Amino acid sequence: MSNSSHSLCDNSRDTLHADCENCFGLCCVALPFAASADFAVNKDGGTPCSNLQADFRCHIHRNLREKGFRGCAVYECFGAGQKVSQVTFHGEDWREKPETAKNMFEVFPIMQQLHEMLWYLSEALSRDITTSIHHDLRQALEETEGLTLLEPAALMELDIPEHRAEVNTLLLRTSELVRAEALQKHKHTKKRRNKYGRGADLIGANLKNADLTGANLRGALLIAADLRDADMRYSDLIGADFRDANLSGADLTGSIFLTQDQLNSAKGNSRTKLPPKLKHPAHWPR
Repeated sequence: MSNSSHSLCDNSRDTLHADCENCFGLCCVALPFAASADFAVNKDGGTPCSNLQADFRCHIHRNLREKGFRGCAVYECFGAGQKVSQVTFHGEDWREKPETAKNMFEVFPIMQQLHEMLWYLSEALSRDITTSIHHDLRQALEETEGLTLLEPAALMELDIPEHRAEVNTLLLRTSELVRAEALQKHKHTKKRRNKYGRGADLIGANLKNADLTGANLRGALLIAADLRDADMRYSDLIGADFRDANLSGADLTGSIFLTQDQLNSAKGNSRTKLPPKLKHPAHWPR
């Protein structure tokens, strides 16, 4: 395997992010979208976006939000695009080999889900508190990585929901360990803590200065919520919807399973504290 291919098979969290230079514009072709606040037009899956250029670059990449394509600006494939382009299909351009296009477009969202799971498993392994389940986490990561290297036909036969359920068992255990440790450390806090459960409906909620340390916010609806200066350290944020939520000054240090696309969909500023491997989105004021 070449050095380039080897790097594309390295599924550490350092590499589990989009590398558009090594992708054939798959997210701009394979995925459908509907005209809405996130997309200016309708597009069917498998149809190239009108903004996709011959070199697979986006014609309006620098102005996606201004042009009505906020959904594109927040999207993260976790490195699935370059994996499918350069590893699964060995660098074969779907334009030059149109017979590969259909399979490539079908494989891409499957790979994206596998790579997202790799991101979560890698994060779980990076925590000292999860030492007791490191063996199981490492085994799940290796199994998931092995699935990403399957041939296209085999990838399309995978039962992704079943595999995700197996992985989620370990992610739930990780969440319990991390949050229990956090709550133990902060049990003497004088701040009044807000307790919310998985999937909580917090759309537009006023959570300014809220103590959400170690909170279970898995799948919470935090659309347009006011989270300014909230303490969200060690909270479980997997699948939480942060669209237009205001994270200005919020402390997300130590929070688990937060992804770049969640941050990209939110508002924030230079005072927002983030976990390692994540960065302040370009549209946040400095």
